[in-house]
Amino acid sequence: MIKLIGAIFIILSSSLIGMKVASYYVLRSTQLRQLQVALQWLETQIVYGSTPLHVALNHIAVRMNGDVRYLFAAAADALTHLKEASTRECWESAIEKEWHKTALRKPEKEVLLQLGQVLGQSNREDQQKHIRLALMNLKSEEDVARAQQQKYEKMCRSLGLLGGLLVVILLY
Repeated sequence: MIKLIGAIFIILSSSLIGMKVASYYVLRSTQLRQLQVALQWLETQIVYGSTPLHVALNHIAVRMNGDVRYLFAAAADALTHLKEASTRECWESAIEKEWHKTALRKPEKEVLLQLGQVLGQSNREDQQKHIRLALMNLKSEEDVARAQQQKYEKMCRSLGLLGGLLVVILLY
């Protein structure tokens, strides 16, 4: 009886690990899409609303759901409270501070850091061009993430279950 309960716990825990790893692929695709929507909102606020950057970033953070909002909230907070820091420094510090809360990877981080170099430094049209370039780069990363999701999501779930079964077979 104890062996059976132990076997069930092993299979359940390994299956949960597989599901957790699989959910990372789903979360990355979702967060890439959220990031694109946020940058589109930022473009609208900068180009058409002539909103100051810290106010625009704060509006985006309030309107968004998910972990991506922390990037924008931290950037708005840094712009508001760090008067002596440049916009680029505030943007970079926000990304470094909050990046661990997301499922995003290094290519997306590089896109955002490149965008941060021009935010608030040039006219609206130039910023719009850079935001659109970042959107195109994030769209290509989203396509890659969706392909990885389709490829690896089911495999991770199956490997979790099968790995647990293998451990149970080897132990008993």
